[in-house]
Amino acid sequence: MAGTRAPGGARAGTRRPPRGLDVTVRALDERFGTTGFARKALRKAFPDQWTFLLGEIAMYSFVIILLTGVYLTLFFKPSMHEVVYNGSYTKLKGVEMSEAYASALKISFDVRGGLLVRQIHHWSTLIFMGAILVHMLRNFFTGAFRKPRELNWLIGIAMFMLVMLNGLFGYSLPDDLLSGTGLRILEGVLASLPLVGSYAVMFLFGGEYPGTDIIPRLYVIHVLLIPGILAALIPLHAVVLTWRQTHTQFPGKGSSNTTVRGYPFFPVFIAKTTAFFLWVLGVTTLLAAFFQINPIWLFGPYDPGAISSGSQPDWYMGWLEGALRIMPSWEISVWGHTVAMSVVVPALVVPGLLFTGLAVYPFLERWVTGDSQIHHLLDRPRDVPARTGIGVGGVVFYGGLWLAGGNDVLSDKFDVSLFWTTWFFRFLIILGPVLAYAVTYRICVGLQRRDLGLAHHGLETGVIRQSPDGGFSEVERPLPDEEIAAITDPRPAPAADLDVPPPVDDVDSPRGRTARGRVRAALNRRFRADLAVVPERGPAEPDGERPAVEEKAASH
Repeated sequence: MAGTRAPGGARAGTRRPPRGLDVTVRALDERFGTTGFARKALRKAFPDQWTFLLGEIAMYSFVIILLTGVYLTLFFKPSMHEVVYNGSYTKLKGVEMSEAYASALKISFDVRGGLLVRQIHHWSTLIFMGAILVHMLRNFFTGAFRKPRELNWLIGIAMFMLVMLNGLFGYSLPDDLLSGTGLRILEGVLASLPLVGSYAVMFLFGGEYPGTDIIPRLYVIHVLLIPGILAALIPLHAVVLTWRQTHTQFPGKGSSNTTVRGYPFFPVFIAKTTAFFLWVLGVTTLLAAFFQINPIWLFGPYDPGAISSGSQPDWYMGWLEGALRIMPSWEISVWGHTVAMSVVVPALVVPGLLFTGLAVYPFLERWVTGDSQIHHLLDRPRDVPARTGIGVGGVVFYGGLWLAGGNDVLSDKFDVSLFWTTWFFRFLIILGPVLAYAVTYRICVGLQRRDLGLAHHGLETGVIRQSPDGGFSEVERPLPDEEIAAITDPRPAPAADLDVPPPVDDVDSPRGRTARGRVRAALNRRFRADLAVVPERGPAEPDGERPAVEEKAASH
């Protein structure tokens, strides 16, 4: 029976939204089109795979950094004016120090909860950097940087560099002996730059080192400039481009390059991600409560004439420290000017090669592979051995430099000559990436062959049966649907065939007439040499559990 209608057209027994809310929603929709976006956003599918949590860890750590940073700014004094300390830490009473160091001590010992907040701020920065780094590695090894996500990849690299720089400025603010040692190294690096070195030092420090302006200037950069840029880039990277583009996913049952298999943003994903934020906050707080970090009161105030034994930077700056330590003391004299290659190469060439290489790699791989397709389906690292080998080689290069940053500590703890540790790391960063590429390549090929065996024969059960004619065979069990689909489901090819065609009537192909074309063809052959072969699927099997949401991939 048709229901009766109340005055105004609404069915009896239904509730209309409050008039004020209804008017507000209609006004916003007329001006910004919010209703359509909200309806689509609430139903957006998010794949349920643990590696996607890495980006969320970084985003939530940034939120924690902002919240704790606001609290610390209420008590920190970014001044290099000299004062005599008379606070709670008795071992430094009567010692002359800057107001910056004195206020950092006050936060640690006299402000309620100050030390806990300081340590949460420091730990969340380290977690932020670690999450960004591992998130970038995941994107690299799975090919998530390919079309149409090149811009997102470049934004991620820019954020990584900004956070690294901001971390350096942040732990320099307390003006203790350890942070001052880092600033002294920074001053030496800037001064060694050809032509502009002395101007760069004067611009940053406001005069001769250490001057009186460096802490206030670093403070402005640390709490305003770089966080402001990050506050603009992070939503663009994590929200705008992610919502505009289709979410990536790994190959598997129900996943394809045209659909997204996952759970809706509301209410499933929003509930999970809120709980995950609380987990990140809780773990960071536990680390800050039980594991001491950056005890500035043990280092004392900065004195340009003093040094501290075993000084080590935070882990994300350790690779630059290592590059400085193992670089030979080479110098070049040009037109009466000396260029200190022992500083220029570690400070400019090594970071330039690393970050420039990361930035151009998506475009270089597209040039080598000739792949111009849209990719919403990720690669398994084993399926593309060349890219995975390059990535592991880069990790070994970075890790070797990072370990070299503590060569004096390693020499002391393992009772090895500092001379030998230095030369070991010099060979490691040259030969290590090559060896890592070769070993990783062979491992990927071996895993591919194992996958083919599993697809054709299934899992070994250890059960041996004897046939009537006396032969023995092992019972094999077929793989579950989810596992076999990751091997056998079709996916876009990661590379096209760009090989140079053979000559016709002694006339070379136009593609092979130039050195550039021959190099591209050779690299293309190397990249395609051992790409994974998708085996043919066996007989159709019953469908498994249906996905909660399937979203059509966006076409670009």
